[in-house]
Amino acid sequence: MAIGWIKDARPGTPYWWEVLGEPAPEDPLPAQCDLLVIGAGYTGLSAAIAAHDCGAQVAVVDAGIPGRGASTRNGGMFGAHPRLGWEELRGRFGADTADRIFAEAHTALGFVRALIADEAIDCDLQPTGRIQLAWSAAHFAGQKRLAETLRAKSAVDVQLVERAALSIEIATEQYFGGIVFPEHCGLHPAKYHAGLLAAVRRRGIPVTGNAGVQMLERHATGHSATTPKGQIKADKIVLATNGYTTKPFHWQARRVFALPSYLIATEALPADLIDALAPGRRMMVETRARHSYFRISPDGTRVLFGGRAAMVGVDMKTAAARLHATMCEIWPALKQTRLSHVWSGNTGYSFTHMPHVGCHDGVHYAMGFSGSGTVMAPYLGAKVAWQALGDPRGATAYSDTAFTTHWLHPGGRPHFLQAANLWYRSYVDWSENRQGRKGAR
Repeated sequence: MAIGWIKDARPGTPYWWEVLGEPAPEDPLPAQCDLLVIGAGYTGLSAAIAAHDCGAQVAVVDAGIPGRGASTRNGGMFGAHPRLGWEELRGRFGADTADRIFAEAHTALGFVRALIADEAIDCDLQPTGRIQLAWSAAHFAGQKRLAETLRAKSAVDVQLVERAALSIEIATEQYFGGIVFPEHCGLHPAKYHAGLLAAVRRRGIPVTGNAGVQMLERHATGHSATTPKGQIKADKIVLATNGYTTKPFHWQARRVFALPSYLIATEALPADLIDALAPGRRMMVETRARHSYFRISPDGTRVLFGGRAAMVGVDMKTAAARLHATMCEIWPALKQTRLSHVWSGNTGYSFTHMPHVGCHDGVHYAMGFSGSGTVMAPYLGAKVAWQALGDPRGATAYSDTAFTTHWLHPGGRPHFLQAANLWYRSYVDWSENRQGRKGAR
């Protein structure tokens, strides 16, 4: 595939960044604070807001430009439902924790929608709903079981779409049905982050970029963090780095690993083509293991398509070619469509595929969102801040999920992903494609 780049587009630059101006001037690093938040993405900014509103003196530091990690690189799909089924959650964490996780899925969505409204964040929040599309008959049967469990265990609204009715949602013959989450939304992730950052700065909270923590020392009365911008003392620490966690946070880095996700944006398309491809205008995700997710841009002009182009780092042209090929399997009408952007970002995965909120050696943390960060990151960011300050509002079932490590991941680079990448590309994708072909009309 020949990639045609639209004017001013650059490989590696997210489509979302087109609305961003120059980064705001960095705030000076204060000498001390009550609570230091490390990481200025969704998690950290929400933690800063929650802690400040409890009366704490807060400071935020980031290793790079605030927000230029996953918070402004994702697909802008806004919703939260448990990634694992209730039975699997019960097997791992017990029935009570499973029940509470299912209940919190609805609570989290309401919490973050209220945060957006209360802070008047203009982030193109659109009540599109999200449809998960079943790649096989077995996957659709699983969706039916999931719908029954969600109705029994939570307030999450779900609707099943049989295969014969899918044409009202998407113009393709590839899927066996789907499950719709009507309360889920689409948003513009860069505007979303900018709104949270503005809310933090309105409170007078200093946010210092290019100030990654190089060393953290624990004392009897608190902590000292050393950064390229100097040293800061803090009574409490909240770590909010998720898929960008590195030294000196070795303990957390062994329990969360960065899984790259790649995205492409098409050139602007005719309105009638957009209407034909996605009449439901939903956020759309697949059930197959390549984790394709796709949507129409907030302005309704182009397709944004993401997924597992690789589980390791690959060059942008290779990623674009693979995603374009997958997109055209779903929508053959896009075969001649040119691309304007291709980019990637890190999703922070836990080995249980569930987020976790906890504290180790005096460092409070919320991470391992495993692809659900637009809602779970700010929700659990507030939770971890409240926990650090001893506020009872910090109680959450996500403190009762395990935060395990694995002998294949001693920390640092997750080398096991090389083998996983080969396994998925050589066998899993082949096997699932066979399932899809068997069910094709």
